[in-house]
Amino acid sequence: MKLIKFNHQYDYGRNHYDYGHDWYVRLLFTKHWAFFQGSVSWCEYPGWPFLQIQSGSGVMLSIIFNVYKFGIAVGFFDRTWKL
Repeated sequence: MKLIKFNHQYDYGRNHYDYGHDWYVRLLFTKHWAFFQGSVSWCEYPGWPFLQIQSGSGVMLSIIFNVYKFGIAVGFFDRTWKL
């Protein structure tokens, strides 16, 4: 089990769809599970407002919120995101 990890990713469009910057943080995680993980993103192209709240199916609580070019995603007791 690891304590904390930070990551920055820039998608430049070759095999991705958002063309933007993503900053990630994970707290208390293993290879398959994370106590908390979150991300903040800034996309090059604006989009419609979007809110998704999920509980169950491998996650205790997951929230994704996007508006215009800004996005936030958080997960508690969630499967580790593939970065």
